[in-house]
Amino acid sequence: MRQRYTIELAFLVLVLAVSVAGFSSLFRGNAGALTGYHLLHIVTSLAWLLLLTAQLVLLRQRKFERHRTIGAWILAVAPVLIASVGLLTAHSASREAAAGTVDDLVVQNVTFTVELALLLFLAVRLRHDRAVHGALLMSTALMFLVIALFFTLISYVPGYRIEGPETFDRFAKSAQLGALVGMGIGVLFFLRNVRSGWPWLLTSAFFLVNGLLQAFVAQSGRTWSLTMLVGSVGELPAVAVALAGSAALLWAAWKRSPGLRRR
Repeated sequence: MRQRYTIELAFLVLVLAVSVAGFSSLFRGNAGALTGYHLLHIVTSLAWLLLLTAQLVLLRQRKFERHRTIGAWILAVAPVLIASVGLLTAHSASREAAAGTVDDLVVQNVTFTVELALLLFLAVRLRHDRAVHGALLMSTALMFLVIALFFTLISYVPGYRIEGPETFDRFAKSAQLGALVGMGIGVLFFLRNVRSGWPWLLTSAFFLVNGLLQAFVAQSGRTWSLTMLVGSVGELPAVAVALAGSAALLWAAWKRSPGLRRR
């Protein structure tokens, strides 16, 4: 019984390893690359991934009561996680807007924030179904993997590493590879349990939709307008809305959910 969730645990270890590699790129290069915004995002992201890992370990050890107790921390940790992502999104857009340039990642930043919030809302609302609840929480790690893989590729991998203006086309190349890897992993997890693995398929669909949306915004010349719109929100309002809004939604989902089904 202790060997259960081995694949899921190995997946989280992979996500943590790639995340550390991706985050480490911020410590390289010029001193201004790493900011307090990045540090907050690093801390909250790693804390979330470690929380998921701890939950899996407790399940492997059949410590269900402790698992449920720590699971309640979602109501506190998740809003902070979403708020940190929202803060970084607003900061990135406002910084580029102030410099008179477009934020090439604005579409991905906005969609990531919304989709992460959706997965967490569904995870809390559907917590009565243990398999679906777990798949929803685990699929949030898949989103972090794709983002971390993108930064790892452009920072370290030959053929994808950004080495100057002449290699800027590798941004799109890296993003596409990261999305394909994420979609592939999501589909494989879905196929392991078709009945309750639909959250993996949903998350995989996010990557496809985000790519299409990114291409549409870029081709229609609306990246600048979207950068200005997101940047005009302001960092404090973005944090306040993300924190209060997600906390309220998760609390409502928790109260309306019938609770974890015991087996």
